[in-house]
Amino acid sequence: MSVNIQTNMLTYRRRSWVDKVLRGCTIVATAIAIVPLVLIIAYVLLLGGAALNWDFFTDTYRPPVPAGVDPRTGLPIEGMGEDATAQVQARGGVLHGIVGTLMVTITALLFSLPIGILAGIFLAEYPDTPFNTFIRFCCDVLSGAPSIVIGVVGFTMIVRPSETYSGIAGSIALTFLMVPTIARTTEEILKLVPNAVREAAMAMGAPMWYTTLTVVVPTALTGIVTGALLAFARGAGETAPLLLTIQGNSNLSFNMFAAMAALPILTYKYIESPFPAENQLAWGTAFVLTMLVLGVNLLVRITTARIKR
Repeated sequence: MSVNIQTNMLTYRRRSWVDKVLRGCTIVATAIAIVPLVLIIAYVLLLGGAALNWDFFTDTYRPPVPAGVDPRTGLPIEGMGEDATAQVQARGGVLHGIVGTLMVTITALLFSLPIGILAGIFLAEYPDTPFNTFIRFCCDVLSGAPSIVIGVVGFTMIVRPSETYSGIAGSIALTFLMVPTIARTTEEILKLVPNAVREAAMAMGAPMWYTTLTVVVPTALTGIVTGALLAFARGAGETAPLLLTIQGNSNLSFNMFAAMAALPILTYKYIESPFPAENQLAWGTAFVLTMLVLGVNLLVRITTARIKR
């Protein structure tokens, strides 16, 4: 009897040590995954935050000028030495990029919502059809497709035939990236709706399509909104599709059928500038993009918490 107890104690201690080792490995792996994220966010906040001022949000692009010249009047500043005039200071802001990002991304979201939601409803409510497998396969392929490939497709199908870069072309390119996110999120959230809800509605004589639209979808509406926000966050941060479809614009434009600016494109162009002052603007646009994505993700967390309650 004592031998069995001693054996059990040894087994328990061995399992306890294995559990502690594996738990320690998971903590180290989690830390390794989090540290780069924290460093990136801290670096962007530190450098990008220094570029923020009133003109940054309210003005459009203006060429940089020597430090010895008044950026508003273009006249030399008295008392500035030759060393100061040899430096370059940035002017203007990224209002055109903020407006372009919001217009292109919101338009893409309007395109994506009906397609993604209807596809998600079909995947969740009609799972036993061959077409269902095909749609799910297409969503998986699109969600994993490189964004530069989507940009090339948008350039070939829209920009080249129309012979012009435009905001609407960028919105259509982003739609290809948003639809899979909305469709798969809608599918998963509709699967969480209890079948008793469907059966109760259909027991009262309602057809399946009416039950889906008036009972199932409203029940899962919060989760569907979460998927839409995630898709918006992904579209707002994409660069490659926009480089090949909207090209960029240094002026404030509300015309979706002409070239437009966007924050990811401004970040890419400013960071390649030979002027350190414009490199600083690039960090500022990266800061605004980071805050936009973080804000949307926080909104998603709040929405998800409401679902769990």
